Amino acid sequence: MAVPLGSAPARVGPPRARPPRHAGDGPAVRRRRSVPPARDVVGEYYRRFEQHYDLQVRRPVTVTSVTRAGTGLCVTTRTPDGRVARITADVVVSAAGTWGTPFVPWYPGRDTFRGRQIDTTEYRSASEFSGQDVVVVGGGTSAIGFLLELDGVARSTRWFTRRPVEWSHTAGLDLESAVAAVDEQDRAARAGETLPSIVSGTGVPVSRRIRAGIDRGVLHPEPVFVAMEPDGVLTREGEHVHADAVIWATGFRADLRHLAPLRLRTSGGGVVVADGRSADEPRLFLAGYGPQASTIGANRAGRLIARQVMDALSR
Repeated sequence: MAVPLGSAPARVGPPRARPPRHAGDGPAVRRRRSVPPARDVVGEYYRRFEQHYDLQVRRPVTVTSVTRAGTGLCVTTRTPDGRVARITADVVVSAAGTWGTPFVPWYPGRDTFRGRQIDTTEYRSASEFSGQDVVVVGGGTSAIGFLLELDGVARSTRWFTRRPVEWSHTAGLDLESAVAAVDEQDRAARAGETLPSIVSGTGVPVSRRIRAGIDRGVLHPEPVFVAMEPDGVLTREGEHVHADAVIWATGFRADLRHLAPLRLRTSGGGVVVADGRSADEPRLFLAGYGPQASTIGANRAGRLIARQVMDALSR
């Protein structure tokens, strides 16, 4: 028996078809009115996929832990009304992803800031920040999307990044850079190291829309501030920047909380995973970990894990 664990909400799309390309652009990218937002497109994609293949997805269920149980693994779950269940499996596929564990770095004064703080997963609409001074933190596509949406809606925006933004002066993703970034993820996963971000290896492609944002001064990254104050942030130069809200678009970490009882995390901060399989617990597969977390390598990686699971169950 194989048990897949995932954190996907009720969502799905046409079987044997990929979601539209724009679905990967993130929740903050504004599109034409005729094109639904990515969260709706992806949700419909998975909903139809589940229906077509009659997948028996249990939700809403929280997986609280995975533990060793003789020759198998025991998965403990809890429903919103408190009911606890335990499932023993020969193989477990953890596909919890990263969306449930956004990374928000700590800065002095963060807990004393009186304005609103949200992360990428909590962002819904630029209209919520109408007339406000907004600070956006992060150097990836989510941060860029937020800034472009907030332009003309917020009273002001300031963009702070922890490292310089690497602009890729092509309208699309450079294949060579993308492959190199995935390879670096794979190397880190096999070594049990903290995983680098994909965008750190690929850079940010400068589309026409992003170029226009740069030219208007909307996309002007500054070195991250040194501290937060009750009504804003303090830059390295000593400038006080007033802020009604701070949006943390500072990335995600792999959601491994339910795997803590297995004690797989290394001193390097990661889990040793090769070809989607845990090196220290071969009955466990981690779909979407390391190189598989990117859409660049997800399809091939998914097939690889499925074949390994079938092989393990046939023995």
